[in-house]
Formats: sequence, C-alpha cells, structure tokens
Amino acid sequence: MDSPSYTPQDAPVPEGVVVVERASSAQELAPKLNRTAADVIRFLLEQGEMVTATQSLSDDMIELFAAEVGAQVHMVDPGEEQEVELRKRLGADLFDDEDDDDAPLRPPVITVMGHVDHGKTKLLDRIRSSHVVEGEAGGITQHIGAYQVSLDGRMLTFIDTPGHEAFTAMRARGADATDIVVLVVAADDGVMPQTIEAISHARAADVPIVVAINKIDRENADPTRVLTQLAEHGLVPESWGGDVIVNEISALENIGIDELLESLFVVADVEDLRSSPEGRARGVVLESNLDVGRGPIATVLVQRGTLRVGDPGVAGAAVGRVRALVNDRGETVDEAPPSTPVVVLGLSEVPQAGDEFIVAPDEKIAKSVAQQRGHWHRVASIAGTAAAAAGSGAKLEDLFAQIQAGEAATLNLLVKADVTGSLGAVVESLKKLERDDVKLAFVHKGVGAITEGDIQLAATTGSIVIGFNVRPDRRVRDIAVEQEVEIRTYEIIYKLLEDVESAMLGMLAPEIEEVVTGEAEVREIFRVPRVGAIAGCLVQSGTITRGSKVRFLRDGTIIWKGEISSLKRFADDVTEVRSGYECGIGLSDFQDLKAGDVIETFDERVIERT
Repeated sequence: MDSPSYTPQDAPVPEGVVVVERASSAQELAPKLNRTAADVIRFLLEQGEMVTATQSLSDDMIELFAAEVGAQVHMVDPGEEQEVELRKRLGADLFDDEDDDDAPLRPPVITVMGHVDHGKTKLLDRIRSSHVVEGEAGGITQHIGAYQVSLDGRMLTFIDTPGHEAFTAMRARGADATDIVVLVVAADDGVMPQTIEAISHARAADVPIVVAINKIDRENADPTRVLTQLAEHGLVPESWGGDVIVNEISALENIGIDELLESLFVVADVEDLRSSPEGRARGVVLESNLDVGRGPIATVLVQRGTLRVGDPGVAGAAVGRVRALVNDRGETVDEAPPSTPVVVLGLSEVPQAGDEFIVAPDEKIAKSVAQQRGHWHRVASIAGTAAAAAGSGAKLEDLFAQIQAGEAATLNLLVKADVTGSLGAVVESLKKLERDDVKLAFVHKGVGAITEGDIQLAATTGSIVIGFNVRPDRRVRDIAVEQEVEIRTYEIIYKLLEDVESAMLGMLAPEIEEVVTGEAEVREIFRVPRVGAIAGCLVQSGTITRGSKVRFLRDGTIIWKGEISSLKRFADDVTEVRSGYECGIGLSDFQDLKAGDVIETFDERVIERT
C-alpha cells in the first residue's frame, strides 16, 4: 500500500494531496478529509488513543486517520499552509520534474570554498579570464555574484559566494542552488580551520566535493601532506583508493586549470544534471540590492524553464514584470535557460537571497500572491518574535522525551575547542556515550572561537553547539538567540560528558547559568612597580564591577579565569565602570596581557530543571 504521507518539504504538492498543518486538532483535520470531528475521535479511540475535538494530534495520528480514509496528506509546519496554497496559485504545485530523465543536460552549478588566503579568488579570476563565454575578461563590465565559463563547447556556472556562512544561510532558506563544491587547499599551508568548516558545510548540503590543491609552484609545497590531512577528514583521494577527485593546480602560474575544469565535467556527467528549458521559469535569488538608477535588482539563477523579458515573476513578496535581463558580462539578453545567472530588473521591491523566483501564469495572479505573501510575512514576523522566547531549536533536555516516546534519538553536535588535542579528546569521549537509542552525529568539529558561521550551520542542521575552553562573543550570542541555537560551553571535560549522559537518562541536574555582565577590550598595557601589569581597557558592553568573576579571552579562547582585583578611572578607585568608558583593570594573579584581548565578567545563577 502506498504511504499516506507525502513529506518532502521543498517539493511541489501534487493534485489530490491534502495539505495539513502539524498539531492540527480533530476539528481542523476532519473537514479537509470530508469527515466530522466525531469520525476522527472515534477512529483514534479504536486505536487506543484518547483525544478531544480540540486537542492537538501527533503526526502519526493524522497519518493513521488519512490512511484509514484513503487520503494522502502533506504535513507542513504551522503557518506554512498558506505558502503551499500560494504556490498552487502560481502553478508551482505540479510534478513537472518527472520528465527530467528525458530532459536535456544542463551546466553544473559550482561553488568554490576553502580557507582564507588559499587562493579562491585568484582561482576564480583565472578561470573567468581564461574561459569566459563569448568574450575575454575585458568584456566583463560588472560583477553579479555568478558567471558562466566555457571549455570545448560545454559550460560551467560558478557562484561567487562571499563565504561559508552565506552558503549555509541560503541552504537554511531552502535554496539548494549548488551541484558541486570545489574545495581549495594551499599546498604550502595544508588543511586549516576554515577548510574543515568548508568540508562540514559541503557535507551538510550533500553535494560532491572536488579538491583543488593550489600553490604547487611554491618551494615549500607538500601536496602529499595535504592528501594525508584530507584523508583524516574523510576525503580520500582516488589515487589512494577513495572517490574524491583531486587536482594539483597553481592559479598564479595557470597550471592545471583546464584539468580541474575537465574534472568538474566528469563529476557533472556522473551526477547526470538535467532540466527542461520548456515552460515557465523557476529559479533562486542569489543576491539582491537597491540600485539608485535601476531600482530593485536581483541576481537570479534559473533552475528550470526559460526566463524571458516580459514574464510576470514573483520572488518572496516582490513582484513585477521582467523589464530587462543582464548577463554576467553586462550584456542585455532576451532569455535565460537553466543554470544561467542573470540580473533581473522590474521587481517592486528587493527580495531576499534564497527566495524562490517563479514566473506566474499572469500578472494579476503574481500581484495577488505577492500581496498575500507580504501579509503572511508580517504575521509570521510578529508570531516569530513571541515564539523566540519559547524556543524551538534542538535542546539537550529534549533527548529524554524523544527516548521515552520510543524514538531513536539522534543528537547533532557542533563541537569547537581551544586546541586539536582537546577537540580529539572531547569527540572521542562523546562517542563512547552512544547507545542503541541515542546516536551522536558530529556536524562539524573545529578549533577556535565559536563564530557566526557555526551558528548558521547549527541552525540549518538542528545542532547543539558545544564549546570547550572557547567562548562566543556578544554578536554571536545574539545571533544564537535569534536563530534559537543552544550554545553550551565547558571548561571541565567530565562536566560536559556528565551533562550529555544525564540528558540521555533524563536526569539533568540543576543548570548553573552564567550571565555575562560586562565585556571590555584591552587597548594598552601599563607596568606599575610593585603592582604589575594593568590593562587599559574600553568597556564595550554591560558593566565591569570590581571583585566580579572574570574570563580572559584571546581570539575567542579562554586563557585564564579569576577575579578583578583593582578597577580605576584615571587615578581614582571605582566600584564599577559602564559601557563606553575607559578604565584600568588589575587582575588577581595574571600578567600575560596583550592589546586586543577581551575581559569578560560574569555572574552565576542556578536554574532548576523542569
């Protein structure tokens, strides 16, 4: 028997499938399936489930009743039903992807990632200048965040993203625009923290990785060492019996660039990327901005169909008839087939990166859908502000509830530590806690401070961030609250393991929450005879109080904990200094001060588990 549930969240909903919000009551579910609330309650009672007409139903209950009446349901989160209905009005609900096996091949879409200074930009510039479609580098009059290159009559589309955070932020919004990731690693530097981060982001996107070992022209280049490091992170090269294609290149000397492009074609052939150029276009907004002379403009990557001048389009709450299309060389074009990036002019407002761009059947429907989306976006933002307080992200406390419900719980973790030795010890110790009913999945493991990119990745993958001897700064903490990502920081490994194990047993002890009360940056160091080093600081947030507990951070890593022994404003002793003021801070028994270090004060309070 066919499954009663139709679950892919990012796929269009076919005819005959009923859209049902999760946690619907019997009263809300029954009319959609042409039944009464009493029918739902009676059936569930026969299955041993006691429910009332207004009680929220679980997904299993809804699917069970749908199977009983022979209906297919598409489960959506609360508030998403309106979006599904709007997509139906746009004509984006039909399974017009089913004929993709017979559709023509399309160019692969490629994103270049890697550690800073490993040559990503130089590689992109070299590819662009050597292989720009129908023109040389001088023909490029503007940068639109994406471009196409040609080799032997075949094309590749490159997305020039500003960083891993943007790559994952777009994925979090459902914009799976990338087919292949090129991982650039410098032969003289090897695998670095951002390289590991890029691997984690690419794996989370579930796209194939092609490695480009750059700077092989350097005297101290050691490609073999890089291969060893990559293998340690699960990227085993073909030459070692693995399945990862590795190319040795020099973007500076133009060595191996053509071979790299040919490797990308090989991967694209294996992936068999196809898309029909027929019908109304669909795509994704890569970036957008408000241009003084041209109004709202958006860079759109066409994914299906052909986008033409004059088409009525909708992207999020933005709507408009396509007034002009501009390609990556600044040329005005009449149409754009699949995998082609173009700047679209004519929208009513600036859409968000990651918004789906759909050509509507007519302008009237496009305007109606955009207006309704604008309304629901405003409603959702108001509701989201209230919901943020409650939080709906992955929590350590949720584990035992999943286990009690008979579910095999998987805890996604993003682990950051101060040094590689600590990181290895933490990860190996956590792995030993795995049980049959609780699995641990390490989305990312890295060394250094907890960054905005870590929070974006955790939000996308539903992970808990664990920091060992590292701390997030104020901005990262704010983003974590906004994204509803739980950050847990530890300085004692057995406490970390104790918390995770206790969560598995449903026996979490009272939590001691550390509340950051102030943050000051060290600007200058003063040496005072018989007193020692005094840190000349600027208080950046909160209030610094004499005698308060303090952490001393360098590049996000905790290097000392203690108390503030002295606090001065000019020559005067003071009890506290507020944000925006300068002060002199003496620490109880720490003298290794450097400009740029951060002094973080905190209080502790006990929160009982409920």
